[in-house]
Amino acid sequence: MIIPGLASVTFRQLDPAQVVSVAVDCGLQVVEWGGDVHVPQGAIGTARTVSALCADYGIEIGTYGSYYKAGQTPESEFDAALRTAVALRAPRVRVWAGVVASAEVTGEQRSRTVADIRRCAEASAAEGIQLTVEYHVESLTDDIDSALRLHDEVGHAALVAHWQPRELPEVETCVREVRALLPELASVHAFSWGADGFTERLALADRVDLWDAVLAELAVDGRRREVLLEFVPGDRVDACKRDAAALRDRIAAASSDESPEHGHFS
Repeated sequence: MIIPGLASVTFRQLDPAQVVSVAVDCGLQVVEWGGDVHVPQGAIGTARTVSALCADYGIEIGTYGSYYKAGQTPESEFDAALRTAVALRAPRVRVWAGVVASAEVTGEQRSRTVADIRRCAEASAAEGIQLTVEYHVESLTDDIDSALRLHDEVGHAALVAHWQPRELPEVETCVREVRALLPELASVHAFSWGADGFTERLALADRVDLWDAVLAELAVDGRRREVLLEFVPGDRVDACKRDAAALRDRIAAASSDESPEHGHFS
């Protein structure tokens, strides 16, 4: 079951109530809350208020998106992020897999990052929530092989996967990555970029070839997964409404197709 949603960082210029309003107006069901602006790390009162706000409007809580850099940020900061995620009633909390590209990281740096992510996973599990790692450049998840190795090295059931496309993504590459992360792939950030990447944002439907293929993979086993709009053109609400309509349509199409069973996360 694919759930369409919104990453709150898409609209950092809006307050949480406005973000919820956008989600409702766009027919989206879940919001991933960022820990930089909307629900700051350690702001327990804000987390509880946002949680209640979502409940009032029938919006589900997604990942709590912290900016904790495993192996780099002081450990106490993850403890604060986890307390915030619990107050928000988030099902999972996000961290980053360090700050060094997988091709450049030393053995000591990688070991330190892995150990810290394992510590975070253990702490999260103790609170009954999952841990996920941002799929991002300049980290140990900047390459699918490194990301898979990371999950194996951490070796904790509370750690689930996240995915998002790179600049100018090739459909075949994206499908291979998504397929490799199944079935533990819990959330996806959805956006379409042109040749200039982040600065050339396209309508989601401009890469219908990509998103039809990715959504088909996500729908293959019927598990719940969140697909969250991010980086809408111009940070505009009207662009979000257009992309949300496209996302809902493509999810419906993917969910109605019969897809073959694929490989598993390893």
